[in-house]
Amino acid sequence: MSLYLYGASGHGKVVLEIAEALKIPVEAFIDGDLTKLNLLNYPIIHHVPINVELTLSLGNNITRKNIANQLSDYVFKTLIHPSAQISKRAELGAGSVVMAGVSINSCSKIGKHCIINTNAAVDHDCILEDFVHISPNVSLAGNVEVGELTQIGIGACVIQGVKIGKNCMIGAGSVVIKDIPDNAVVVGNPARIIKYRQD
Repeated sequence: MSLYLYGASGHGKVVLEIAEALKIPVEAFIDGDLTKLNLLNYPIIHHVPINVELTLSLGNNITRKNIANQLSDYVFKTLIHPSAQISKRAELGAGSVVMAGVSINSCSKIGKHCIINTNAAVDHDCILEDFVHISPNVSLAGNVEVGELTQIGIGACVIQGVKIGKNCMIGAGSVVIKDIPDNAVVVGNPARIIKYRQD
């Protein structure tokens, strides 16, 4: 079945190169921007063909969820870079993308349409709900839980056993040492709440 990547921007370039590394043929990108016609010598189309496999190559969690819901009848392919180290006891949901250098350890569960970005580490027994984005060089210790739509910024660290709510934003370089409620924006070392996002 042909693979199409939905989203033709910077994140799409990285997802494409994972597919190339896996020798999975990509037919084209799909993007709603009618001015985009070509990316890295691949065509960009502006409609979703029928009877194809898709991977969402969109970095924004909410946009990714909205598109996934619109295309719920499609088959979504999970892409894992060949350099990633994934435990045989870990679970990955449909449509998730795992970048180069990632480690996901024993009994962790990754939801649907998640992004585990370059060189991130997800230790044992972590639970990531759907549409989570773990940015480059993030470290999650064991038994961390991350709610749907949350993004953990580049280089952040989360100690073991912490529960992070839904739709949170964890700032770059933050050190999270206690539970974080839904919709919170946190920054710093130790991380502190600076505001709340709207649902």
